Amino acid sequence: MVAGFRNGTGAYRLISVPVEVLAAVVDRDGKCMGMAETDAPHDYVAAARSDRELAARMCQGCPVQDACLELEWRTSGPAGLGVWGALDESGRAAAHPLWLARRRRLGCH
Repeated sequence: MVAGFRNGTGAYRLISVPVEVLAAVVDRDGKCMGMAETDAPHDYVAAARSDRELAARMCQGCPVQDACLELEWRTSGPAGLGVWGALDESGRAAAHPLWLARRRRLGCH
């Protein structure tokens, strides 16, 4: 799981950041965003045995994992596809209720 999410910080410090800003930061700084211009995605996919392993490989060391996860949950909720914030679909679906509960406790809608 994403370190910031696991220890209660990370994505939660981004609660008040507008979606447009999150999207711009993820697009600008996300390690995976530049991969479309190279053969790197093929290398990651070929080496991964599962979506979870693919997530770990692609997102390792990415500086915007928390912003990426926050963006995905705000825009797609638990139903999003692919790897976001170093979590595969099942990981995000499992953690989404915790994210919602924290947002409610903090007064976010």
